[in-house]
Amino acid sequence: MHCVTWPDQIGGLAQGSCVTIGNFDGVHIGHQRLIARVRDRAVSLGLPSVVITFEPHPLRFFTGKKTPPFITMPDHKAELIGGLGIDHLLCLEFNQPLASMAPEDFVRRILVEGLNVRELVIGYDYAFGKGRAGNYALLSVLGKQWGFGVEQLEPVLVDQAVVSSTRIRDLVEAGDVWAVRPLLGRFYRVAGTVVHGQDRGGRLLGFPTANVHLRDELFPKTGVYCCWAEVDGQIQPAVANIGYNPTFGNEVLSVEVHILDFQSDLYGRDLKVHFVQRLRGERKFSGLEELKTQIGKDIALGRTILALPEARLV
Repeated sequence: MHCVTWPDQIGGLAQGSCVTIGNFDGVHIGHQRLIARVRDRAVSLGLPSVVITFEPHPLRFFTGKKTPPFITMPDHKAELIGGLGIDHLLCLEFNQPLASMAPEDFVRRILVEGLNVRELVIGYDYAFGKGRAGNYALLSVLGKQWGFGVEQLEPVLVDQAVVSSTRIRDLVEAGDVWAVRPLLGRFYRVAGTVVHGQDRGGRLLGFPTANVHLRDELFPKTGVYCCWAEVDGQIQPAVANIGYNPTFGNEVLSVEVHILDFQSDLYGRDLKVHFVQRLRGERKFSGLEELKTQIGKDIALGRTILALPEARLV
């Protein structure tokens, strides 16, 4: 997949293109259906497929805050979209000129003049442009004016509720990572570099842990989780603690991953953590022995859950 930041960086659009547009944070199963529709239409028409997204998230631009937290960091989002067979990813910088652009101007400059759009596919609730005036009704009118078709897909439901990035964030923040898998089509994942921590896991407790440097993304509720740890494509069962380690009186949030039956030095290496199930909340123990006993129980329960067929990593 070809990743660009402006339409003129994409060639081969003389015959037109098939396009979809959105934030696509999480690339959940609703997004996947939308992107797959664009891919399939592009193939049937013999045209390139283009996904348009934005960086930073428009809500971050308008509020100036690091909210909402990312379900997928930009590199992970691009990886997931590329895996769906898209030809081009256009990631537009969401700045003041773009935020204040009328939807008619956006369509003319970006979609028509920039991408020579022939078909546009949007989600059930998508709107863009100043005042979010660029909805399906307006796009249909502009499509007739500029010669492109517009298709709006119905929402995707799981358990009779719409799949959305907001719903996924709420579940992750509540620690219900098991319920997130049907919405994402995979287990929720975070990634980061392994850094030096307090050196207590192996030295004091006998359970060495990889301390993951936190990035600007969504983390599950504090507690202990069974998960899959991925290093250089190698998948290992693991148990992770997200929290402040109250037994030791820490004040900084950390993610510590104990990879089962694994001995290699991970400092400075990239680690991906795929969360499967929350085992328990974080609590303060009376001392090291009680904590060590509980960690042993956590590991035993984690092994049992990860051995289940439905816990396999997709």
